[in-house]
Amino acid sequence: MNREPTGGTYSGYLVAIAAVFVTALVVSNIIAVKLTEAGSHVLDAGNILFPLAYLLGDVLTEVYGFRTARRVILLGFACNLLAVGAIQLAIALPAADFWQPNQEAYSSVLGTSLRLFGASLAAYLVGELSNSFVLARLKVATAGRFLWTRTISSSVVGQGLDSSIFVLLAFAGTGAPLVETIVTTWVVKVGWEIAATPLTYVVVNGLKRREGLDAFDRNLRLSPRALLRNA
Repeated sequence: MNREPTGGTYSGYLVAIAAVFVTALVVSNIIAVKLTEAGSHVLDAGNILFPLAYLLGDVLTEVYGFRTARRVILLGFACNLLAVGAIQLAIALPAADFWQPNQEAYSSVLGTSLRLFGASLAAYLVGELSNSFVLARLKVATAGRFLWTRTISSSVVGQGLDSSIFVLLAFAGTGAPLVETIVTTWVVKVGWEIAATPLTYVVVNGLKRREGLDAFDRNLRLSPRALLRNA
């Protein structure tokens, strides 16, 4: 097996994975406003679910190929824009008189600054595309063997870029401990990926058998234009 889905043909499995991927992304961004402590470290609640998007990104790239994964990543980007836009519109709507006492809490929980929003979208796009690209290239380099090395290595790169870009864009100049926050978030997300490796094997191998697909992106090139074109 060495092929990708043909144009316009999408299986039920692919649609389901794309739906869960987008859901994980959108929900993670909503719940991330809550901060929690792990020992002496502060983490946002989005870490519960966001690594699932990377795991599913690995599955998409490994089974269906980089181009299909890229389409789903860009779909997630568009859906997140839609969700945030709808939330901001809802916040701006005038509240009913009897609901007015809830308006401040509603805005506090669901609202976001343009800086945080931009940082989140930039980090997601760069991190996910890098994760998918690295996995695709490593698959060719390893001739499809050693799946665990591809999923973990690509997550180290993708999650590292994601954490670094978000923290730097969102918190530089605010006095927040940038390096500690980047490293802590990075370690948690990569640890999540490592722990989920057995599940990744089960899902990937099952999908390859059922779909009859095992894509190899042999002509993939590293450039911003190549990563985004013909999505």
